Amino acid sequence: MDKDDYIDKLIEEEKKLLRENELIEPRMMFKILQHEGEVELNRSFRALAFSALAAGICVSFSFFFRAVFHFHMGDSQFEPLISSLGYTVGFLIVILGRMQLFTENPITTMVPLLNDFSLKKFLKVLRLWSIVFFFNIVGTATAAIFFSLHKAVSPEIANALHEVAMNVMSLHAGDNIIRGIPAGIIIAALVWVAPQTKNFRFITIMFFIYFIALGDFAHVVVGSCEMAYEIIVGDANFFEYFFRFLIPTGIGNVIGGTAIFTILIYNQVRTELNSHS
Repeated sequence: MDKDDYIDKLIEEEKKLLRENELIEPRMMFKILQHEGEVELNRSFRALAFSALAAGICVSFSFFFRAVFHFHMGDSQFEPLISSLGYTVGFLIVILGRMQLFTENPITTMVPLLNDFSLKKFLKVLRLWSIVFFFNIVGTATAAIFFSLHKAVSPEIANALHEVAMNVMSLHAGDNIIRGIPAGIIIAALVWVAPQTKNFRFITIMFFIYFIALGDFAHVVVGSCEMAYEIIVGDANFFEYFFRFLIPTGIGNVIGGTAIFTILIYNQVRTELNSHS
């Protein structure tokens, strides 16, 4: 190989290395989410319903394994650090399994709407949100019924489930709105950075969700399983479920994921989108 060929080879290898390590531009990340959102908005009722139902059931393992870790850690001062790891389990299943989780939708489906607003698309967004939220809640209620069965869990784990769920029970409606906002922001941020984290998505999801649990923020879907469990065992009622937890926390999550994070991200890339259109 002569000198010129050697130099050309080095230049080509450098270009390849630059391409492999180049970060995705915010405009392209927006485009990726826009494409994903368009696909989701056009899915059939059946596909959305079953995906959301599966997500509601599977994300409930975050509640279950947090309780399991809580039981094994007992009164240790490190209990929050360890039990919060259990909270990541359900999210890992749902997000890696590409299931429909309500708190992911506020950014994924709002991106196409913000970029090309129309009444038809707005109604599609409302349709998707309604289907996913309803069947997520049905899924968590189904999981809560299973966890309450005497043959499904030991008495010790049942007591741990109650102790974990009591944390949600202790909050008022205003608290749930406020604590729901950071959770909505973090979930939206997780969806936003996903295109950058292909090779270590497992760790990224675990890291983000771990801090939702450690920060004691409120997540409407997981918390709905906790509240449903408390209703089944007789320590809560439907008024508390809907008006102290479900509606306020859902509002907080949507404010965080849509009104704050998604709007800020859109305005970050709006000028670039217009210049490339």
